[in-house]
Amino acid sequence: MNNLALIAILLIVMALAYQVGLTRSRTVATDGVRLHSRPGYYGMLVALWCGLPAFALLLLWSLAGTSLVELLVVRQLPPEIATLGERELSTFLRRVSALAADRAVSGTPSETELAAAAHMASLQTLGRMITIAAMAVAAVAGLVLARGRISPQLRARNQVERVITIALALCSGVAILTTVGIVLSMVGEAMNFFRFISPAEFFFGTTWNPRFSTSGDTGQGEFGLLPLLWGTLMVSAIALLVAVPLGLMTAIYMAEYAPAWLRNVAKPVIEVLAGIPTIVYGFFALIVIGPFLSDLGDLVGISIRTTSALTAGLVMGIMIIPFVSSLSDDIITQVPKALRDGALGLGATKSETIRQVVLPAALPGIVGAFLLAASRAIGETMIVVLAAGNNPVLHANPFEAVSTITVTIVNQLTGDMDFASPQSLVAFALGLTLFVITLGLNVIALVVVRRYRQQYE
Repeated sequence: MNNLALIAILLIVMALAYQVGLTRSRTVATDGVRLHSRPGYYGMLVALWCGLPAFALLLLWSLAGTSLVELLVVRQLPPEIATLGERELSTFLRRVSALAADRAVSGTPSETELAAAAHMASLQTLGRMITIAAMAVAAVAGLVLARGRISPQLRARNQVERVITIALALCSGVAILTTVGIVLSMVGEAMNFFRFISPAEFFFGTTWNPRFSTSGDTGQGEFGLLPLLWGTLMVSAIALLVAVPLGLMTAIYMAEYAPAWLRNVAKPVIEVLAGIPTIVYGFFALIVIGPFLSDLGDLVGISIRTTSALTAGLVMGIMIIPFVSSLSDDIITQVPKALRDGALGLGATKSETIRQVVLPAALPGIVGAFLLAASRAIGETMIVVLAAGNNPVLHANPFEAVSTITVTIVNQLTGDMDFASPQSLVAFALGLTLFVITLGLNVIALVVVRRYRQQYE
């Protein structure tokens, strides 16, 4: 029985416990006694007492069960296997785990692996049975205990709301802890990369030429960030030059000028752009936009490559128009109508009201829309993989091919790589750089918004 089935059964048991608590609370209140909380809170309290301890046991087994089983398996291995290095032992345990789960492994498994797999399977079965039994005992004990505590003086609503508050706080902390974990993992691997390459060479180098060990070259290569950073900024700037004016003007028209029937039709059509997979945009750029720009350049005597920063930036700008227009539209429509009426009452025209009243009032949301569009452009991968040309050379010509940080991360982590080499560890340094850039955008936007709010208020 897998974890999903156990959770489904646990939810059913909690529903039954809710009914038990609800019935018990109504029985207590039949004698004309006034309960502190409504009956539903008592049912919810019983369900929580029944489900939370059992779920905690299941979570504990899910987190620690695999490590415990592997530890017990290692203790039963022959000495020549148990004393292997960390990497060799980890590979051995992965093969044993696959055999225990009846999955195929490369090569013919040895007798030691088969014996260890049988032992691991028996331990997993035993651990699962113990966990299920402990969950059943905890659920029944919680049900009986909570049902017996139901009385008119029990503040069931307060306890239920306290549990909900803690759950909401934990859910909020998940995003923070996830971000911290990602950053710490990137920082750790980036520090390992900087043991091979100095930070000055990485951040200020103008040549990107990693030499992979598979090519027979034992050198570490050149890992200059500037060509990749410049390519990322160039493509993102072109995309923002397309998306910001078009998106903002579209939002202003939809919010202030468009009739209701046109808004109801045009707004969903524009938002469809955000749902198109980026790989489709990449093919569109490679097959349609790239050849069109190349032919257009030939007509005016300019050499424009089919795969270039301009091609990728234009198509990326089209892709992020909905991010700017939809968010800006929502913010503009939320500006109080009293501000518009006051400006019109003082003699301002429609356009003056929009420029001097509506847009300043909506500036924080509009800046957020621009920031989201910029972050989306900087982190885009598939469009630049197909349309930018993947040429990590430092130049200022948007008509030539470039490479970006995201594309390089994909290239460095593709294939059978040694994740202790600088050629693969550089991907974490590049990811950390992207994180710092995004953080800088957030800080700049926050400073601008706060300064404007002080002037506006």
